[in-house]
Amino acid sequence: MDDTENRCECCGRTGVETTVHHLTPREYGGTHLPTALLCIPCHKQIHQLYTNKQLVDQGLTTLSALQQDPAMQSFIRWIRKTPPGTIPKSRKSKNVRGRR
Repeated sequence: MDDTENRCECCGRTGVETTVHHLTPREYGGTHLPTALLCIPCHKQIHQLYTNKQLVDQGLTTLSALQQDPAMQSFIRWIRKTPPGTIPKSRKSKNVRGRR
């Protein structure tokens, strides 16, 4: 595994397990569009804060847009202080729970 494979493109932490995040959700045509390698906590946080429709509607379909989102900025500041292996317990926001 090279260094790019274990670095989160969202929070910048290294030594983390990464997953592929479709910046434009697949159900909205993102199957062949750009993706990002995100650590599990960042990936989970995105999907706990927003539905796929909200990601598209709010223009959160680029890495920079996600990083500039106030809710994600707060999470990124916090997660950067945690060890690479940490996967915090999390829960979907009321916003997402009510829209599924």
